[in-house]
Amino acid sequence: MTQNGASAAPESFDAIVVGAGFGGMHMLHSLRGMGLRAVAFETGTGVGGTWFWNRYPGARCDVESMQYSYSWDADLQRDWRWTERYASQPEILKYANHVADRFDLRRDIRFETRVEAATWDAARSLWRVRTSAGEAEATWLILATGCLSAAKKPEIPGLDDFQGPVYHTGDWPHEGVDFAGKRVAVIGTGSSGIQAIPEIARQAASLTVYQRTPNYSVPASNRPLEDADFAEWQAEYPERRRFAREEAPGGILYEPPIGEALTVDEAAFKKEMDRRWIVGGPNFRAAFTDVMVDADANTRVADYVRDRVRAIVDDPQTAEDLCPTDYPIFTKRICVDTGYFQTFNRPNVSLVNLRRTPIEAITPRGIRTTAGEQAFDAIVCATGFDAMTGAILAIDIRGEQGARIADKWAEGPRAYLGLALAGFPNMFTITGPGSPSVLSNMIVSIEYHVELIGRLIEASKARQGAVVAADRAAEDAWVTHVGEVAAQTLYPRAASWYMGANVPGKPRVFMPYLGVDAYRKRVEAAAAEDWRGFDFQPAGQGAEATASV
Repeated sequence: MTQNGASAAPESFDAIVVGAGFGGMHMLHSLRGMGLRAVAFETGTGVGGTWFWNRYPGARCDVESMQYSYSWDADLQRDWRWTERYASQPEILKYANHVADRFDLRRDIRFETRVEAATWDAARSLWRVRTSAGEAEATWLILATGCLSAAKKPEIPGLDDFQGPVYHTGDWPHEGVDFAGKRVAVIGTGSSGIQAIPEIARQAASLTVYQRTPNYSVPASNRPLEDADFAEWQAEYPERRRFAREEAPGGILYEPPIGEALTVDEAAFKKEMDRRWIVGGPNFRAAFTDVMVDADANTRVADYVRDRVRAIVDDPQTAEDLCPTDYPIFTKRICVDTGYFQTFNRPNVSLVNLRRTPIEAITPRGIRTTAGEQAFDAIVCATGFDAMTGAILAIDIRGEQGARIADKWAEGPRAYLGLALAGFPNMFTITGPGSPSVLSNMIVSIEYHVELIGRLIEASKARQGAVVAADRAAEDAWVTHVGEVAAQTLYPRAASWYMGANVPGKPRVFMPYLGVDAYRKRVEAAAAEDWRGFDFQPAGQGAEATASV
């Protein structure tokens, strides 16, 4: 509003990007290179997205740092020096800030600005966007909101009644937290809990871990990177990056499998498992070709991991409680840890199995389960995210004829190629539902989507500025295909956040697409057929002027 109460004219741009994480930063740089006037709106005070918010103790990437980095600038790739095999949150955030500085991105990023609503104006062929700071409009709206950015608080009665501090791993205080001498509770044993628990245990007087569902975890075997590591990667970077983009199912370079888990003999099986356990990291999951499609093969690998847990944890009952038994291994994202299971051998650490003694309520003093109440000085909620859709649905987005994205996705997310939505012209989702996203090296998937969005914008220009959206039939077919691909595997057997199962009331739909390599082939086939599956409409004529290409 102006001083006399009149509404200020909205700022006008060619493109609006929502988010300044790795997707938003790369998208902003790419749009600039296309000669477009672009802006990014970011809720936080700095760049980095997930790595800006997730500052909990022990936060670390589960993709090797030499792979979890941009490949679109050769000089950046050559100059940046990672210090560890698996980079920590502070180092990844330092990298993000380096990129922002190196390419002068901050001048086009509006920090501390939340996007609240976006409405498609068919008559003018643009998006009208309302932010916490005012109004803006643009021809293109690009959602770089991130797959793991909407922190999910636990649905436990009394959470707001606790008289001490309550922290969430996905929204950690930037100044850090000192747990020295404190009685601490951690609720949740997913990836963030598994990383944070060993660090908190070293500080706290006592740590009580509340676990509903145990998770499979393998050692990271993290180590400093040496000059020889860099020399090897730099010499082979072009081919390694190409392979990750075009041939690696997860966009990550793993050691090749040695065969099928069910056909190798016991000696060969154990030798390979032992070797990969020592090497560490998610590379462990790539040992055999049949583990994600054959339940017996999967059980053989799962049994190996459970036996490892039993050998590490001293107390037999605690060891059993830490062993997952009700879902196949790798159907939830495999966790990577540093001393997680060993932490339960510490005298100041205890485990509460919530399947035996569920939480009844958070009280002003602590946590009450069916077995009684325990007092705490601080509570940490390591309860994850409303993954993939949460950050998008937090925005009131309305497409053609006022259709709400929340209604379109009421029974599960629908998008063509995880990139574009029928009825929502000139809007794209970077690593959205229906794309490899969380089942891949996110940087590889981000870079490909940024490239695709640029190509679609150029295709629009070639059609005299036509607006572009997904064709409804193509969108329906893609959603069906994503589900069919998942159904050929063991993934749907787990109540995972891939399925939205961690959020009460969220539709149970397998959201990511399996296979970076298969995905790329399908997308390129569509592009080669003049962008099959996309509708290009004459600008300013709305939904009635649809001309399918």
